[in-house]
Amino acid sequence: MLKFNKKRLHDSHETTWFILDFLMLGLLVINLTFIIFDSLYLTDYFKATLDFISPTISEFYQPFHNNFILIDLVFVSIFFTEFCVRWVVAIRRKEYLRWYFFPFIHWYDLVGCIPLGATRIFRFLRIFSILYRLQKYQIIDLTNTGVFKFITFYYDVFIEELSDRIVVKVLSDAQKDLRSGSPLLDDIASKVILTRKETLTEWVSSILVHAGSSIEDEHAGLMIRDHVKGSVSKAMRGNSEISRLKLVPVLGSSIEQTLETAVADIVIQSVVHLLKDMSPQKINYLVHHGITVTSIQEKTLDKEVIQIVDECIELLKGHVSNQRWKTHLE
Repeated sequence: MLKFNKKRLHDSHETTWFILDFLMLGLLVINLTFIIFDSLYLTDYFKATLDFISPTISEFYQPFHNNFILIDLVFVSIFFTEFCVRWVVAIRRKEYLRWYFFPFIHWYDLVGCIPLGATRIFRFLRIFSILYRLQKYQIIDLTNTGVFKFITFYYDVFIEELSDRIVVKVLSDAQKDLRSGSPLLDDIASKVILTRKETLTEWVSSILVHAGSSIEDEHAGLMIRDHVKGSVSKAMRGNSEISRLKLVPVLGSSIEQTLETAVADIVIQSVVHLLKDMSPQKINYLVHHGITVTSIQEKTLDKEVIQIVDECIELLKGHVSNQRWKTHLE
């Protein structure tokens, strides 16, 4: 049901213009009804139907039909005058960046003022623009009307179907490009990763330095230090050379425990210093000279990455193709 909000009309301080909108809306309905009726009057079947209902109807309307152009020009003059007034007001209020933007933005109003059969159809758009303006300022509420819900639903269906097909087409083309041996990974490495090499190396360096500081911290690194000490102790106990220290009378066990503690501390400090000393320059050198992969491994990895990307795109296509609007009907 259409709702009219008088309070919003009063608070908007645009009462005069909204009254003008309602007046123009009424004139548009009359004008379009007149145009449709006159177009039907040109057909023999419609004229015969009017004569069957009452011959006086046809006789009464005949003078209006003969002067259709003049009558339509009266409506056109009113619409064009209102268009010019709004243009002047828009210029004074500086609603647009340039004074000549108004006729381009409201082109349908201007084209609809041309008294030709093909251009009169644009007067329908003028009705929608007025209703949209009233809805925008919450003077009227069309959201609960059946017509609005019907148009909104099928508009969403149209947009969803159209956008889904476009997205699926784009993703399918991307898949074909990948499957045909597209140098995507090389482009990512050269155009994306390498261009941000300094940022990435600084980021990795900051993470490693932070990790080293965390291990060195008395509380944050306690779990890692205990794990390292346990691993060192287990390794030393399994070493036959270290186990012989137990054979030393009296001091054997003490020497073994002291050695375990010393080695664990040395390992922990070595790891901490290694992490904290990893500058961006060292990471950059490690990437260029320290990490090597055989060509066979590179090709296998490239194929796996491309396969993963392809499967992800396929899943994305299936998700996009899901017609969500059908759930509303169900």
